[in-house]
Amino acid sequence: MNTTSVSTTQPTGASLLIDALLAQGVNTVFCVPGESFLAAMDAMYTHRDAIHLVVCRHEGSAMFMAEAHAKATGRPGICFVTRAPGAAQATIGLHTAHQDATPVILFIGQVGRGFMERAAFQEVDYRSMFAPISKWVAQVDDASRMPEMVSHAFHVAMAGRRGPVVLALPEDILSGAARAPVRAVQAAQALRATPSAPDLAQLMAMLGAAQHPLLIVGGSGWTAQAVQDLRTFVHASGLPVACSFRRQDLFDNEDPHYVGVLGLGADAGLHRAVKEADLLVLLGARMGEVPSAGYTLIDIPQPQQLLVHALPEAHDLGHLYRPDLALLATMPELAQALAALPVDASLRQRLQARTQALRQGFEQFTSVAAAPAAPDADIPIDLVQTWGLLRTQLPADVVITNGAGNYTTWAHRYFRYRHFGSQLAPTSGAMGYGLPAAIGAKLAHPQRNVLCLAGDGCFMMSSHELATAVHLALSIVIVVFDNQMYGTIRMHQEKYFPQRTHGTALHNPDFVALAQAFGAHGLHVTQPAALVQAVLQGFTADRPTLIHVLTDPENISAGATLSGIRARMR
Repeated sequence: MNTTSVSTTQPTGASLLIDALLAQGVNTVFCVPGESFLAAMDAMYTHRDAIHLVVCRHEGSAMFMAEAHAKATGRPGICFVTRAPGAAQATIGLHTAHQDATPVILFIGQVGRGFMERAAFQEVDYRSMFAPISKWVAQVDDASRMPEMVSHAFHVAMAGRRGPVVLALPEDILSGAARAPVRAVQAAQALRATPSAPDLAQLMAMLGAAQHPLLIVGGSGWTAQAVQDLRTFVHASGLPVACSFRRQDLFDNEDPHYVGVLGLGADAGLHRAVKEADLLVLLGARMGEVPSAGYTLIDIPQPQQLLVHALPEAHDLGHLYRPDLALLATMPELAQALAALPVDASLRQRLQARTQALRQGFEQFTSVAAAPAAPDADIPIDLVQTWGLLRTQLPADVVITNGAGNYTTWAHRYFRYRHFGSQLAPTSGAMGYGLPAAIGAKLAHPQRNVLCLAGDGCFMMSSHELATAVHLALSIVIVVFDNQMYGTIRMHQEKYFPQRTHGTALHNPDFVALAQAFGAHGLHVTQPAALVQAVLQGFTADRPTLIHVLTDPENISAGATLSGIRARMR
């Protein structure tokens, strides 16, 4: 292990690193401490009033927090982990950021340069390890270049299709002094790309000729103003709008132009609308496997529909689908340009009936029947009734986080996301995301209510972060939906290996006692109204609140039952 002493007379790599983060406006850093970057932690101590160091219990959770914090703020999330084991455990969050196009920067302590290429203790080549799931991976080999490398990391993370960057920090570079004077670096600005006037004119001409157009929004890099500008354009044009998988907060779900989400368990009627459209306008949406229903809704590479595709990254345009009009633009600039376009009122009038029909289909698909009389017995909770109540009782700007699992399908189907930044969920399908994301979101926006959804399997993958939430006294609410199985895997098992279920049952702890052992509030509820009341009370609590509910294993998802799957497989 390197034992290089820390210079006290000249700026060190560590002090330059923290100065560079401060120059970028960083005020929150997530980490699991490690000896490989102790010098950086010491430099953070000097600025402990300016940078909140959030100490986590697992590197994967630390990366999830940084990723969610980035989604909530629009600026790169910052995470520090130690070499090898710490870096390996952070990989899940790095992959999530890569698939979700979230700007994050992962700083990894590295062995000293004098020990490299010797299979030193916890030595790893991070360029080889992380290149496939990062936009840029580099190592700082000169302390004087620290500001340059950090500045470049921020620019890369926010440019084009946003994503993760990895910087390895050799121990002797952090401890050693800079060899040359270093000028201060100003904060990186996100690159802007504005659509051209001819392209906008062509878009309007295509809309003017279309009979069944559909606008689909998704991706990252949006802002609250961009969402408002998009709504201005939609109201002027009369277009129906669908959101891509786990991007439901990009358009007010109560707006009459909103027609649904292209996600897991999506409405078959919405799938038909995509196939039957004569013009698809994709704004930021890549239309990958989930929103395209396994690449069945749009032919590759030549769609049957006319296609307008707007993305911030040139490499992505034409990657899967050949667009009839490709718009290289960042979403705020594109939305602003669309909002300023003059739109003929006849377009809105012509599209009115089609938009209303699709909206009606959405409302039918998400309708909730009147609740029956509530029994007194401790039975599995009715999730349809639960979400019917939650969508009318939760604050309009509540932030909802979740990981992966079939428990999410009820929220995605029945809840109505109203505000930008209200849905934090991994398109990568990463389990264990919900609780760390709730912590990251609450730290980013302390004034907003934060609700974490977790299945029993999903929750146990990051339950240790209850310790972090309690330490920070965060009034987040966690609802654990407990069907005592890995539900999504069980569903697929029933479909593809009928009568041979194996390895998907779970033996769970007493979740209420577990929460209380961490110092959080913990309670068990059996009725939808009681759950809603507990959630609202939890928002005003002095610490985290965990609410445990039993769910019926038979109702395996919002659109399927185990017995129904078995019947089809016979």
